[in-house]
Amino acid sequence: MKVRYLNLADQWLEEKKKLLPIISKTLDTGHFVGVQGKEIQKFEKKIASFIGVKHVITVNSGTDAITLALHAAGIKKNDEIISVSNSYLATTGAIVHLGAKPVFVDVLNNQNIDPNKIEKKITKKTKAILPVHLTGRSCEMDKIMKIAKKHKLLVIEDCAQSFGSKYKNKFCGTWGLLGCFSSHPLKNLSGLGDGGFITTNNSKIAKYIYRTRNHGLKNRDEMDNFGYNSRMDNIQAAVLNFRLNRLKMIISKRRSNAEFYQKNLNKKYVYFPSETKKEFNTFHTFVIQVQNRDKLKKYLKKNLIDTYIHYKIPIHKQLPLKRLNFTKNKLEVTEAQSKKILSIPIHHNLSKAQLKFVVKKINQFFE
Repeated sequence: MKVRYLNLADQWLEEKKKLLPIISKTLDTGHFVGVQGKEIQKFEKKIASFIGVKHVITVNSGTDAITLALHAAGIKKNDEIISVSNSYLATTGAIVHLGAKPVFVDVLNNQNIDPNKIEKKITKKTKAILPVHLTGRSCEMDKIMKIAKKHKLLVIEDCAQSFGSKYKNKFCGTWGLLGCFSSHPLKNLSGLGDGGFITTNNSKIAKYIYRTRNHGLKNRDEMDNFGYNSRMDNIQAAVLNFRLNRLKMIISKRRSNAEFYQKNLNKKYVYFPSETKKEFNTFHTFVIQVQNRDKLKKYLKKNLIDTYIHYKIPIHKQLPLKRLNFTKNKLEVTEAQSKKILSIPIHHNLSKAQLKFVVKKINQFFE
């Protein structure tokens, strides 16, 4: 039995009959690129209503969302930003591109930042904490916000993998000054190409980002500041508006699939962090931690089960940061997890037979 990690073509075929007329209608408007498209405005309003914020600003990608958020928050050269090393490289890349310095904190067993280790990394140069809600699981935001308030630091959330996730019944992206989201095709709320958006309750900052995503223009001919070419196109917004209506079903199916794994995988050999009462996890990925990870991965591949590693090499071990001597950082949990983590299929199109097959093969491997 073949079990794909994710098949975007299957998702497209599932939606094709309904999406094609929507795309065609959007093309008929003649609004392809720009910030005035009706679908873009509609999407921004729908997201704001969905998670309960004043402002949502669409941008070209999740990476641009982080870059623009840091820029709008006033992050400058040599400022220190506290974050994690086990995230996708875009998080750190956005920090570095602004001339700021990433300061890595180790993580908990659930792969999210360890709040108890943050204060030790705070210096006079620290300007912000950038928690990453990895795998669709929220960070412990109450503790992080308390630390930020104590030290007068900004909090900018990386929510690329966690749209719809909650902590203490409050959505990711609504705790800090800014929330940064991705609508990449692999995300739970996905477009047909790159896209992203920023959330905030700060009207002044929102106005700045609205302008800066569009070259800093205040009208067709005048600019207030230099900006970026970071507009979401109207077609992506139309697709996202359609898929937002399906999100509840997608998250529900992912949570159901995760529950099946949690009940049936052999916990003697397979570790996965349980969901606490404070969390609502959307399961962008389902990550297990095992000994002999690479052998298990090969075994599953032999049995036609796709898996991935998110992420195999921590950022502080990547070549660009090696050159800056970041390998001196001791992130024991991060480094240990990178040798044990394995993402198994969790998408909403998995059949019960496929779920049973994945569980059977993983458990057989350890017998």
